[in-house]
Amino acid sequence: MLSLKNLKRDQAGFTLVEIAIVMVIIGLLIGGVLKGQAMIENAKVKRVVKQADELRAAVMTFYDKYGVYPGDNNLANVPPGSNGTGNGNGQIAGAEVFRAFLELSLAELISGTYDGTTTLPKHSFGGNVDVVWVNPPGNSTPPAHYIRYYNLPGEICQEIDLKNDDGDPVAGTIVSSSGVYTKGTTVPILYVKF
Repeated sequence: MLSLKNLKRDQAGFTLVEIAIVMVIIGLLIGGVLKGQAMIENAKVKRVVKQADELRAAVMTFYDKYGVYPGDNNLANVPPGSNGTGNGNGQIAGAEVFRAFLELSLAELISGTYDGTTTLPKHSFGGNVDVVWVNPPGNSTPPAHYIRYYNLPGEICQEIDLKNDDGDPVAGTIVSSSGVYTKGTTVPILYVKF
């Protein structure tokens, strides 16, 4: 029969070196995952900014080509397939917001399928995007065309504002409908001046 002393001596375990190696590997894996998440988040932010640039270019190309803003278009069959139901007053407003994306799509300036009544493009964080003639809440400047991003995270809005404007949520060319950028919350509408 084995004595208790011999039984303890025959048991094998992990050495401190082996445990340290496992801990380093776990640390590297966690660091890689966190860095990957940060890279994905950064790519989404860049996509939101790029989407604004692309949309701005598409609207201005439409205007240069047809002499009216998409959605505000009051010309029949311009672009081909459009019924020109806008009022031609130089402001994309009301139902013209939805028509704008249909007409941009018909003019082959943006991709996607839009019905002209309810569909809007999405941004990389999942909310809608539109273009509208508006004076954002709390903004003292006269009304203008703005790109509106719906339901962006507060920290993302702040990052976009800091990199592309003045960082102030109530002044400048990028403003928040809530008047603040709070981490962990969602900004209902981020206005980016056209």
